[in-house]
Amino acid sequence: MTDKKEPSFEENMKQLEEIVEKLESGDVPLEKAIQYYHEGMKLSKVCNDKLTSVEGQMKQILNEHGEFESFDVQEDE
Repeated sequence: MTDKKEPSFEENMKQLEEIVEKLESGDVPLEKAIQYYHEGMKLSKVCNDKLTSVEGQMKQILNEHGEFESFDVQEDE
């Protein structure tokens, strides 16, 4: 039985960046571009889920130590 290790956040981000570079180059056939796009969307979700998880962990740690103050981030319109 093979023990398949899940890629780290950094490895996933590097792979996502490589996909974006390939797509931005414009030298990718349509079918391959669709494949890259699909893979990129999956990687994007994995990275976003990891960031959300880490954010929750940080909030919990800060709450336990009484150091967490909630704030809202306002985005430019």
